[in-house]
Amino acid sequence: MVVCFVQNNVLAQVKSKEKTSFQISAPWSADYDVRSDIAMVYGINDNNGNFEERVKGYRDKGYEVQFMTGIAWGQYKDYFLGEWDGKNHLDEGQMMQNGETIWHGKNVPYTLPTPSYIAYMKTHVKRAIDAGVTAIYLEEPEFWARAGYGDAFKKEWQNYYGFPWMAQHESPEATYLSSKLKYQLYFNALKEVFSYVKSYSQSVGKRVKCFVPTHSLLNYSSWHIVSPEASLANLDGMDGYIAQVWTGTSREPVFYNGKSKERVFENAFLEYGSMVSMTAPTGRKIFFLTDPIEDRARSWDDYKINYQATFTAELLYPMVDNYEVMPWPNRIYKGKFSVEGMQEKQPIAPAYATQMQVMVNSLNQMPLSKNKLNGSQGIGVLLSNSLMFQNYPTHQGYNDPYLSNFYGMAIPLLKHGVPVETVHMENLANKNTLKDLKVLIMTYSNMKPSAAENHVELVKWVKNGGVLVYYGRDNDPFQNVKEWWNTGGNTFKAPSEHLFGLMGISESAGKSSYQVGSGKVFIIRKDPKELIMNANGDTEFIATIKQAYETEAKAGSFITKNNFVLERGPFTIAAVLDESESKEPLKLEGTLIDLFNPELPVIHEKIIQPGTQAYLFNIFEVENKNKPQILAAASRATNEVVTKNSFTFIAKSPSNTNNIMRILLPAKPKNSTAVKGGTNLSLTKNEWDEQSKTLLLGFENFSEGVEVNISW
Repeated sequence: MVVCFVQNNVLAQVKSKEKTSFQISAPWSADYDVRSDIAMVYGINDNNGNFEERVKGYRDKGYEVQFMTGIAWGQYKDYFLGEWDGKNHLDEGQMMQNGETIWHGKNVPYTLPTPSYIAYMKTHVKRAIDAGVTAIYLEEPEFWARAGYGDAFKKEWQNYYGFPWMAQHESPEATYLSSKLKYQLYFNALKEVFSYVKSYSQSVGKRVKCFVPTHSLLNYSSWHIVSPEASLANLDGMDGYIAQVWTGTSREPVFYNGKSKERVFENAFLEYGSMVSMTAPTGRKIFFLTDPIEDRARSWDDYKINYQATFTAELLYPMVDNYEVMPWPNRIYKGKFSVEGMQEKQPIAPAYATQMQVMVNSLNQMPLSKNKLNGSQGIGVLLSNSLMFQNYPTHQGYNDPYLSNFYGMAIPLLKHGVPVETVHMENLANKNTLKDLKVLIMTYSNMKPSAAENHVELVKWVKNGGVLVYYGRDNDPFQNVKEWWNTGGNTFKAPSEHLFGLMGISESAGKSSYQVGSGKVFIIRKDPKELIMNANGDTEFIATIKQAYETEAKAGSFITKNNFVLERGPFTIAAVLDESESKEPLKLEGTLIDLFNPELPVIHEKIIQPGTQAYLFNIFEVENKNKPQILAAASRATNEVVTKNSFTFIAKSPSNTNNIMRILLPAKPKNSTAVKGGTNLSLTKNEWDEQSKTLLLGFENFSEGVEVNISW
């Protein structure tokens, strides 16, 4: 993050660390003092107000303080009930066909961003800037697909399109137009508020950054929500995103081999990937979010299993090293949830709290890496924001259960151990988008191209040697909506006709593959959903991609397997897939610390079973092995001092939790102490491992810090 000070009317920049963060509406408390770099204080009116006090509370504890609030909903009752400007604004809520408003809470509707609402939001960001925050996060710009029937929306329709509102349930055309308008309304709202943030902050001698925390395109499409997504990356005032991916989004069922069920790791991997593909070509910053629990009430065991799955998935993207380590720490540390076999709900188990703290503190060390996932690189699936435009409501009997027309192209590859990428159509004009891609798979059964220029870029890529694999019957009702491919002199029955025409392809030739310049195009007249909604439906698909990759793209061997492994500095991240071609576990060897085990054992072999993941620290990959250093810990260390015969530091983590630390030392220690307020704490662990030259140290955590002294 860049913090700015005014010196002789010149903006001076001082760099500060901005790698890890959490969002919180509650005031600071020792019980959930997470010790990430950034505290994103949530909501002006949240937690009974006292916004400036909450900001000061976190700043006084050493956090860089930033501001997050909802853009589509929030504690804005003063606006909706007329306290702000004397007018009741509840009629601006997103309204369904039956005339009911979609609510986020009592007197808190999901809203349509009218000019007066945008003006109101500007007062919130101004107050946050005046309180000294260094960034603004406007989260979840969400317009429900089932909404779009209120008078406020009808007025916006008339202003935008210049003709009267059409009920979206009556035709595919109306659905498509309604979604495009919803998309545009939040794009315009964010553009205007971010522009204000930039101009106002600069007027008071600051440079405040702007971010959008948002669900992935896949999740919003699956949940029937419309949001600006990829287009925001091109806004001048936009600095980046938080990828809001967690158990709650990733547990959405998907089909494979004819069965729909939760496939959390696979879904999370694709969700994070879609966020990377949305931002990477533009250079915008992105934070990855995980949540040790979720909004829906489940058991602690369920939370833990799925937290490990989503956490592993986020770490398999070595080009991202910024993380929101958790939302709502007070909910995690103070909340109670069910435990199997117990009637009463329980707080977080000490062992899970310790494991979670080891995991989130490791993110402060997580390096960027140029390493790639093991497997065949350069295979991608095309995505477009219009994925959100046509999946609700259903028209003419055509449906796409669980977004299967997308997952049909991606899940089979993942299950065969192929690190498939997603590619955003909106970024095709950026030279970085397709430069490393060998095979691109696409369909127009679930989305449509926003402009003919998208096809120009695809044709250019194919002619230069790319291999395009097109799946689709092109018989969904949205093929015929009034769009650029059938208006303004164009008379194509489907957008794919335009694409193939630019390539000189005439399907009357009856072939399944065509040479185009130095590249190749495969046309398979099946909808991708057929590949996963039918048992063993992906056999021919995998064979086609293998041919496209090996023979046509000449990209090397098409490798199939049942695992993903990535090394990032000393960290090894691994996942073994179930429902794959092999049921064999993966064995990793070395001198390793198991970071999913709250005891932090040193192990020499890790067996990872199908359907599970592993997170390991390779001790022999440590830089400067002769330097005393903390390798893994359920706390964050500061004030580290190394002498010839000693190592001292301060360990901080939420109070009332248990610390565990694995520390690399040059020799077996003679003395180890943990001191809090002048009093020696009892050590729950004090074990030396001669082979790894590491000390396992355990003691009670305190938010204000524990002074650790080790001598040898």
